Amino acid sequence: MATKSEIAATAQPENAPVTLTKKEIERYSRHLIMPEVGMDGQLKLKQAKVLCIGTGGLGAPLGLYLAAAGVGRIGLVDFDRVDDSNLQRQVLFSTKDVGRPKIEAAADRLRGLNPDIQIDTFDTHLSSDNALDILKDYDIIVDGTDNFPTRYLVNDASVLLKKPNVYGSIFRFEGQITIFGDPNGPCYRCLYPEPPPPGLVPSCAEGGVLGVLPGIVGSIQTAETLKLIIGKGESLIGRLLLFDALAMRFRELKLRKNPDCPMCGTHPTITKLIDYAEFCGVRGEEAPAPQTSVPEITPRELKTRLDRGDDLYILDVREPHEYQICNLGGHLIPLGDLSKRASELDSSREIVAHCRSGKRSAEAVEFLQRAGFRKVLNLKGGILAWSDEVDPSVPKY
Repeated sequence: MATKSEIAATAQPENAPVTLTKKEIERYSRHLIMPEVGMDGQLKLKQAKVLCIGTGGLGAPLGLYLAAAGVGRIGLVDFDRVDDSNLQRQVLFSTKDVGRPKIEAAADRLRGLNPDIQIDTFDTHLSSDNALDILKDYDIIVDGTDNFPTRYLVNDASVLLKKPNVYGSIFRFEGQITIFGDPNGPCYRCLYPEPPPPGLVPSCAEGGVLGVLPGIVGSIQTAETLKLIIGKGESLIGRLLLFDALAMRFRELKLRKNPDCPMCGTHPTITKLIDYAEFCGVRGEEAPAPQTSVPEITPRELKTRLDRGDDLYILDVREPHEYQICNLGGHLIPLGDLSKRASELDSSREIVAHCRSGKRSAEAVEFLQRAGFRKVLNLKGGILAWSDEVDPSVPKY
């Protein structure tokens, strides 16, 4: 269930005129001396209510800079726990936070940074059942999520509630930033009317992300949020900012509101929140795992057979840079090269294919079956499962 933190002890009494204390004037002095912000702008920041969906890569700089800027009320939505692999980019957390709920560690960090603001925490999975309830109390929604169902959910809830949605996304070296939900601008569905087929676009966990990239993209999202609050500058409404860290280049695309958009168009057909997992073609958390025709072997079964000396050919279908991270001593033929190098395999031997999680190796098994191989198995769960169930010394990535 969603929970909220107590209001900070220094919060203003209800209905009291909003002012800045001597301490706040000293804290925000670099804002106050800028005519574009000044006292009026800082008071707007103090009265603002911003909801951050996610406290991870994008949520880390968002939370830190919104709190540092003096945004008076910040909501945080997350249900995950801090993992070692988060620390490469999620600078809100430290090593001692590993294993803690992200929402708890994030709230502690932000309260330590600025005790004069209110932090609301929602330790829950954002869903069609709770999104409108959670979003309704905030002025601006900032999307720091990393999956399509939640992006469509945040978009639709923001449009229904008539709230701006400051959007950001990251992958490998590239990022995107814009603002959806303005009455005169496009929404997420105007840009992406349909989600991509499941599995077509890899997640950051599958494809990787440069550690500093979410810091850059999240900081730009924060800048756009602060500009919306103080009402200054030219916003990214109607503009999609593209950033390529590898080329160190920014580009901009014009976005137009689609009059036929089912969400924000002239005659909207979506008037309530829907089942976004179904819409995006992904399996819900409680749904049973799909049946597969790919024959599998578990890590423990493979270990037993290797220990007794069975003649197995271990085929690693990952990329060479992944093989360098860790390997099971198998023969490396990347999935993309398998069709050209299948002749290197001996169809008379039993082949066990594996990758990081079992997804690519399942594709490899299917290909080899179509090519006439009969004795081929997929290592269930891949090298991640091998590390969990057989050999913890094999690093997970």
